[in-house]
Amino acid sequence: MSELDWIAVDWGTSSLRAWGIDREGTVLWEERSDRGMGGLAPDEFEPAFLTLVGDHLGPGPIEAIACGMVGARQGWVEAGYRAVPCHPLDPEMTRAPTKDPRLQVRIIGGLSQASPADVMRGEETQIAGFLATSPRFDGVICLPGTHTKWVHVSAGEVVSFQTCMTGDLFAAIAGHTVLRHSVQTEDWDDAAFAEAVDDAVSRPEKLAARLFSLRAEGLLSGLAPGAARARLSGALVGAELAATRPYWLGQPIAIIGAGGISKLYARALESLGNTPSRAAGDAMVLKGLAAARALSQGQSA
Repeated sequence: MSELDWIAVDWGTSSLRAWGIDREGTVLWEERSDRGMGGLAPDEFEPAFLTLVGDHLGPGPIEAIACGMVGARQGWVEAGYRAVPCHPLDPEMTRAPTKDPRLQVRIIGGLSQASPADVMRGEETQIAGFLATSPRFDGVICLPGTHTKWVHVSAGEVVSFQTCMTGDLFAAIAGHTVLRHSVQTEDWDDAAFAEAVDDAVSRPEKLAARLFSLRAEGLLSGLAPGAARARLSGALVGAELAATRPYWLGQPIAIIGAGGISKLYARALESLGNTPSRAAGDAMVLKGLAAARALSQGQSA
């Protein structure tokens, strides 16, 4: 039976995931928890982590490499930002304070940009994972989500990046405005999404007016909730694509993320003449964590 060599950790605001890795890089086990950074006080991180992985630990110390919001100012310990342009990973990671002698925890720091001001934490690890599999990639990486990142990568470095709060805006509008009455459904309309993307890219200045029309069409013309939801998403994604056009226009694009949202962004970009590649977010996190450990040990990622 393979022996545990180290633990890979992805610790976000709302969830915690850990993978046990052997010396060959094989995943031995995976554990998940809802004990995200957002619900923990500083002295609760080690107990939460031990609750998740304690049964897998032996008597000797095991190294854990963590990425994500666990390194934020409100996290286990703050892992500082490095200014771009730079490699996505730093071999000098921040050590988290631990009382249990079986644990040695190090946290990957984030990246920052002075002008326009921007930060990322967690995405740098996915970028490193993607570059470990595609070391010659030169172009733009899109990481869609609550805060979508558009990242210019060249010669193995993050050159610059831009964050769009599209996911946050969708959640806020769908849950806390008059449109909540129009979009509360899991139904979806692909054609409505594509039409809204095209309209928003062509006329992003009309976004606010286009959004209220979803409510009006529901009242006057019986617009189906699935179509309204898809049009809301398409309008916001289209406005984002219009704003970030200088980043992605004419560039190779790779999308890293979960299947559903990555597919939406790919569909929107394809309608604008770009054919992006796609990579699974979980797989890139694991590859990035492995790259961080190898880099810290002076090995090739």
